[in-house]
Amino acid sequence: MTAEGAGGPDRTAARNDLSGIVNGPVVQAGTIHGGITFRVEPAPPVGTHVTPDEIPPLTVRLINRAEGLATLDGWLAPGARDGDGDGNGEHEDDEDNRASVGFAALHGPPGVGKTALVSRWSERGRRRFPDGQIYVDFATLRGESAGGDVSEAARCCLRSLGIDDAYIPATFAERIQRLRSRSAGRRLLVFLDNVSQPGQAAALIPKGKGSFLVVAGGSGLGELAADGAKLMAVEPLDRDSALEVLADRCGAERVAADPASAQRLVELCDGLPVALHVVAARLAAKVSLTLAALAAELADEPRRLAGMSLGKERSVAAAFDLAYRELAPEPARLYRLMGWYPGATFDAGVAAVAADLDPERTADALEALTRASLLEETPDGRFRFHGLVRLHAGERATDEEAPDGRTALVRRVTLHYLALTALADRAVRLDRLRIADLGPWLSGVRDPFAAPGAPRPVDWLEAEHRNILGVLRAAAREETLHTEVWQLAEAFTVLFLHHRHLGDWRESLELGAAAAAEAMAPAAEARLRSLLSRPLMDLGEYGAARRELDTAQACAEVADHPVVRASVQEFSGRYWDRTDPARAMEAYRNALDLNTAANEGRGAAIAAYFLGRAQDAAGHPREALHTLRGAHDELIACEDPRMAARAQAAIGIAHDHLEETDEAVRALGEAAVILREEKATHYEAQALVALADIQERSQGDPREVRARLERALEIYEAGGSPRAQELRDRLVGGEPAG
Repeated sequence: MTAEGAGGPDRTAARNDLSGIVNGPVVQAGTIHGGITFRVEPAPPVGTHVTPDEIPPLTVRLINRAEGLATLDGWLAPGARDGDGDGNGEHEDDEDNRASVGFAALHGPPGVGKTALVSRWSERGRRRFPDGQIYVDFATLRGESAGGDVSEAARCCLRSLGIDDAYIPATFAERIQRLRSRSAGRRLLVFLDNVSQPGQAAALIPKGKGSFLVVAGGSGLGELAADGAKLMAVEPLDRDSALEVLADRCGAERVAADPASAQRLVELCDGLPVALHVVAARLAAKVSLTLAALAAELADEPRRLAGMSLGKERSVAAAFDLAYRELAPEPARLYRLMGWYPGATFDAGVAAVAADLDPERTADALEALTRASLLEETPDGRFRFHGLVRLHAGERATDEEAPDGRTALVRRVTLHYLALTALADRAVRLDRLRIADLGPWLSGVRDPFAAPGAPRPVDWLEAEHRNILGVLRAAAREETLHTEVWQLAEAFTVLFLHHRHLGDWRESLELGAAAAAEAMAPAAEARLRSLLSRPLMDLGEYGAARRELDTAQACAEVADHPVVRASVQEFSGRYWDRTDPARAMEAYRNALDLNTAANEGRGAAIAAYFLGRAQDAAGHPREALHTLRGAHDELIACEDPRMAARAQAAIGIAHDHLEETDEAVRALGEAAVILREEKATHYEAQALVALADIQERSQGDPREVRARLERALEIYEAGGSPRAQELRDRLVGGEPAG
């Protein structure tokens, strides 16, 4: 689909860039495949009880945190100590009149070891939390903003507890209610890391007796005491403990051979484990380097790390500087440039793009940075900086790279993610309306999602979505990337149709629409603003949705793009469905006519589907049947069995409204079978419940009714739908299916 503004600057050069980005060699032994990380955890099968195990593992020995571990043990709620009891109150006594859920807030400077302390405590106390351990890193929730989004954190917790996105509420208050319901009766550990704005963090306390919420962050967590949190200051290591860390990482013999220099080193590192690990890595990598020489270097190092408020920041910054200067040129350059990278994590493919290196040399550079403790490899095969190290890397880039270096890096990673996101979007559904005509640009690029062992496109997008959003934000600040921003926002939407991160979806579309306006691409702006009405309506912001649709309609008229005009009309119909059925039907008819005139069969069929549903809701089921049958047949012709089955289910509902029971049962039964085959279980459950209602009213076989309700209950329970309880209540006392 081509439209005004669909082109972009320097597409030939972009295509050449991408051939190296995506067509890179497959690394069989690792997690890099065609330039992307593909080790994405599969969703649990339907009916599986989800036991999350998400807190990062401890990768180094934890030294001298016994007091902190004991303090956390002492704050355990009754029923959770040493894994005793089942959390249901059988062991209550006078002592147990305390809070039934533990709540701790750990505060201290960056790099002091708060995450390591909680990681060790979680490993040691695994039996205490038999229903799982949830981890939410606030530093990643809003990309460059460490404060994070508490509503999105609640969504993460609900997903960790097995609730499907289709059943996660839009509003923060509803998410918290669902979290309390879902966590009741479970003994969970929830760890909120890198919290800088505590705000509503207490709202994420799980409800199950014996559960525990741990919040870790800087010095601003004191206000959580008012919510019942026990406060723990995590202090830098004392001299003896710091010496033990040094000895553990670089060899006890070297420390014992020169204890005075070793003591001077740990003093200069201010007892911060992150600095000690960097210093120890230098000593371990270079046997000829003595403790005395390194201590002298560190004491004389003049640099400071901007933005660090750690008191004696000088030597901490110096530790990073000394390790940095030991790097070979390519790892040093990669280190600098990744300090500018706007995402939270990155894989080897992204690093290769950012530094404009070939994959083999990138892998060597990443290994060198990991050995130097300047980079950490995550369990999913990606890499990340500690926050302080990222600041240092960015400072080195600002001092040593060309003035336009950051813009060039942002452009490279934006093109990389645009290519992969566009390929993922097309792999999900090729014939969806798109304004960006990226086909020629991508024609020479091997599709990594079509390769054996590749991830499902939506799974990859879900795993990368915060990085993509971070790249979008950075690109939106560049005056030369407006076209790429709106194109990436358009392709990125496919994720949010499956995983409803409403705040992120809204932000992505807002960035894209603004960029389309700057690029003077009215068709793109119309498309993005009409799409934006969806998350706005889900968030209850109907006035804002209406304004976006009005602007979208004006842009569509300027673009004179009939299919875009049809799309805007369809979204307008969905807006009017709430309050004005007549206007909704008029909008759907307009969309149908425009798509038909443009020979867009699938677009016309979807408009007809919504029109038929609106006709039925307005009390015109016979007219609806005619419309819905046409939609169904066209969707079959377009090879869209999922949407065709939804139309078939709507046909069954219309038959029911006409009291044509046999036809209703037949249509809904056929729809449920196809929806199950298509793994559209949310819609399958709706069809099954409607079918059971009709059969129950018409005195159908009670065993069939029960079987349908039990299958719907299985779907709702697996997805965490609030309708599960309603079906459980309905099934109580009924005859078993046989």
